[in-house]
Amino acid sequence: MIKRFISYYKPHKKLFAADLLCAFLLAACDLFYPEITKRMLSQYIPNRQIKLLVILAMVLLVIYLIKMFLNYFVQYYGHVMGVRMQAHMRKDVFDHLQKLPLTYFDGNKTGTIMSRIINDLMDVSELAHHGPEDLFISVVMLVGAFIMMGSMCMPLTLIIFAFLPILVFFAARQRRRMSQAFADARVEVGEVNASLENSVSGIRVSKAYNSRREENRRFDLGNHRLVEARRKMYKAMGTFHSGTTFITDFLMMVMYLAGGLYCYYDYIDVAEFTAFVLYINIFTSPIRRLIGFIEQYQNGMTGFSRFCEILDQKPEEDKPNAVALEDVKGRVEFKNVSFSYGEGDSVLDNLSFTLEAGKTLALVGPSGGGKTTICHLIPRFYKVKAGEVMLDGVNVEDIALDSLRDKIGIVAQDVFLFNSTVYENIAYGRPDASREEVEEAARNANIHDYIMGLQNGYDTVVGERGVKLSGGQKQRISIARAFLKNPPVMILDEATSALDNVTEQLIQQSLDKLCKGRTTLVVAHRLTTVKNADEILVITDEGIAERGKHDSLVASGGIYASLWEGNKE
Repeated sequence: MIKRFISYYKPHKKLFAADLLCAFLLAACDLFYPEITKRMLSQYIPNRQIKLLVILAMVLLVIYLIKMFLNYFVQYYGHVMGVRMQAHMRKDVFDHLQKLPLTYFDGNKTGTIMSRIINDLMDVSELAHHGPEDLFISVVMLVGAFIMMGSMCMPLTLIIFAFLPILVFFAARQRRRMSQAFADARVEVGEVNASLENSVSGIRVSKAYNSRREENRRFDLGNHRLVEARRKMYKAMGTFHSGTTFITDFLMMVMYLAGGLYCYYDYIDVAEFTAFVLYINIFTSPIRRLIGFIEQYQNGMTGFSRFCEILDQKPEEDKPNAVALEDVKGRVEFKNVSFSYGEGDSVLDNLSFTLEAGKTLALVGPSGGGKTTICHLIPRFYKVKAGEVMLDGVNVEDIALDSLRDKIGIVAQDVFLFNSTVYENIAYGRPDASREEVEEAARNANIHDYIMGLQNGYDTVVGERGVKLSGGQKQRISIARAFLKNPPVMILDEATSALDNVTEQLIQQSLDKLCKGRTTLVVAHRLTTVKNADEILVITDEGIAERGKHDSLVASGGIYASLWEGNKE
């Protein structure tokens, strides 16, 4: 874990080295103050050497100016380095998230993932800057103080440094408690973020059902768990700080007692005793830094560990010999396909059918039969448990993912629009498209005239999830996105089921135009939209119950005929 953390310093090694050099010089400057005080008390003042006092003051002024520059460099560039490392980590984890399968997002809350990327990495950034710096300064000051104090009186120095192992032992013993407490607190922060994200996203439903009290109750539960986790974390911190403070205070008492006795028996003089007192302050300063470092280390490494948990998730991968399809005709075939989500019950069991290139196949039937699952298996959003899904005679598992998904367009019931402009949402299907191509796609989707009527035209921001647009307008932008992508295979998953009849008819005209000449798989609840399909499959939880064209299925008087009668009503 530590080696992995250190690897993020490599792109910034020059800045890191400069930061440590400045930290070393700062520590070196502080080590000379007790020696200067000793000389003033033992030589300059008793001997009335005013000229040397003035020179000493000028030397101190130069040292202070140097320290000012060094402090600026450490504070500014040190934090800049930490922020750059944080940005590098955030880029790595975001890039990795794009490669993770949908199963990961099915099992993890959006708010929790966001908490790991934002909150956790903030603490990692602080550790990246302050951690090595504090550790380095502490070691330099402890070694320097030991040398300077030992040159005056080694026995007294050894008495003082004998407390260091006690302090380290106590800190190490408390480390495990702090680590667990910090980890628990981070989990609860992620849960609260997830609850907030869920509540804010569903605010319209909450208001529609007047569920403010229930939302408050849920939030209060999560908030209480966070408070309790934080309480345990601060209890561990309190035990750690109070214990280490007592040890350092006890050390001061020992120093005054032992130093006073050594001074009384003339083993050291008053000037050396004063220098020892000052060195004790220098000695305790790195101790406090080390204490802060341990706390910061726990906080930062806990966040880094949660960050690594995401990076260690296995991404979607292509086989070593995966092929890239070029001239795709669009023939789709399911051969004895079985599938289940996780360890749950089987959704598809030994399913087989063929969708010929350029034809339209409709999937209808009751909910829970696996129609949407079939749609998800073609672009390899999920992997089949058994059997094969073929595109132009090639198993989709043997096709490079980028190549596979470039050849497939999806228009779903739940249209997701990004909080950006209309233009950017349409061009999302093909970012390198020209302005003319985007507008042509909008015309094909019968949405161009509406867009031009907006205040800012194509530069109008649609709001989060397209909240400023109606359902039909969002659906047409989704269709325009598909037109622009221009794939040989099109999947329409309940694309019009959430629309009113008038809007549905208008959207259907755009969909008919979109699907012309393409291989099309349609999932539909309203059977009027699929009656002209080349073949219709009735999917139930037992597999394909019926198949055929609209007229023959209605005439057979089976499940499809019942669904058709229900649709007409």
